[in-house]
Amino acid sequence: MAEGSESRSGSVGAEVRAFGRGLSELELARENFDDPRHEWRRLFAEVLGTFFLVLVGAGGGVVDAVSDGAIGRGASVTAPGLMVLAIILFMGAISGAHLNPAVTLGFALRGAFPWRRVPGYIVAELLGSTLAVLLLWAMFGKVGSLGATEPGPGITDLQAMVMELILTVGLFSVILGTASKAQNLGPLSALGVGAYIVLAGLWSSPISGASMNPARSFGPDLVLGNFAHYWVYAVGPILGAAIAVGFAFVLRGRSDVGGAAAAQGALGPLRVGPDPDATERPAGS
Repeated sequence: MAEGSESRSGSVGAEVRAFGRGLSELELARENFDDPRHEWRRLFAEVLGTFFLVLVGAGGGVVDAVSDGAIGRGASVTAPGLMVLAIILFMGAISGAHLNPAVTLGFALRGAFPWRRVPGYIVAELLGSTLAVLLLWAMFGKVGSLGATEPGPGITDLQAMVMELILTVGLFSVILGTASKAQNLGPLSALGVGAYIVLAGLWSSPISGASMNPARSFGPDLVLGNFAHYWVYAVGPILGAAIAVGFAFVLRGRSDVGGAAAAQGALGPLRVGPDPDATERPAGS
C-alpha cells in the first residue's frame, strides 16, 4: 500500500511540474509573440507568396491572350494550384502561407491566428497581388483583362458570389482539416490544398473564375480601375471561410496547436486562442 501511495504521489507531482512548465511556456509565448524580428519576415513572405500566386493566376489569362490561346483553360486553372502547393512547401513555416485575406480572417475567427496581426497580413496580400499585376501590365500591356476574375457569360453577380462562397467553404475546410492536431499532415497538406484549387478551377471557372481569394481578384481590378464585380470576390470567399470555421468547430471543436502552427508559421512561439491583451471571454463563448 505504501509503495502504491508513493507511486501515485510521484505521478501527481510529475503532472504538477508539467503543468507549471506549460504555464511558463505560455507566459514566454505571450512576451515574445510580437517580436518584430519575426514579423517583418512574415509580412514579406505574404507579399512574396501572394505575388507569385497572382503572377501565375492572373498571368495565365494574360499569356493566353498574348499567345493566341496557347495555354487554354485547363492549364490556366491548374497552374495556381501548383503554385500554392510550391509556396506552402517553401515558405509555409515562415508565415503560414495564407496568401488570401479570407484565409487570414478565417484563421483569426477560428482562434488560430491573433486578430491584431490580421490588418498587416491583409495589406501584405493585397500589395503582393498589385505588384504582380503591375509587372504583367509592364510586360504585356492591358491584355486579357490582366487576368481579372469576372462572372462568366450569362452568369449574374449573385450566382457568381454563391459559387465563390461554396468553393471557399471547401477550400478552407481542406486547409483547416489538414492542419488540425488529429490530422496534421505537415508538408503533405500542401498537396490537399493545391489539388482542391485545381479541382475547383476545372469545374467552376466558367461560372466565377474560381478565385476564392479577395487578393487574387484585387490586383487586376485595381490596375484596370474597375471594381464593378469585386464585391463578388470579397463577400463570397469571406462568408465561405466563416462557414468553414463553423463546420470545423462542429467536426473538431476548438482550434488546437496543429491549427495554430499552420496559421502562424514556425518563426516564434505559438499563440492558441484569444489574443493575450484581448478582453477575456468565458469558456465556451
